[in-house]
Amino acid sequence: MNYAIALIHEENGSFGISFPDFPGCISTASTIDEVIAKGGQALALHVEGMMEDGKTLPHLRGVRELRADPEMADWFEDATVAAIGVDLPKRVVRINISIDQGLLERIDRTAKALGQSRSAFLADAAKLHIADN
Repeated sequence: MNYAIALIHEENGSFGISFPDFPGCISTASTIDEVIAKGGQALALHVEGMMEDGKTLPHLRGVRELRADPEMADWFEDATVAAIGVDLPKRVVRINISIDQGLLERIDRTAKALGQSRSAFLADAAKLHIADN
């Protein structure tokens, strides 16, 4: 797992979280614990969206590197710093699986109806199942 540095700011009892390496990825909540959880969810969705849009993921910088960046000076003022875990996609690999033919036919019909490839459908289904555990 990789970690993205998050900056948390509190204003009038509300908390906001942002990620310097992922501009535009933000979330808010009424407690610091909740904003960390929601920030992790926002980051995962942001990364997924970047991949779907074919965008290059940024190099993840550590606290020292971010603090050394003059453009980040204001970001760190009065901020709580957190490291949020993020699963960055790796290279695509081909696999060979065994599956019931009837189930495979249903998968293919459903994937086609959704405008997806078999691989994309199976990956999405796996992500949904993994997210629930």
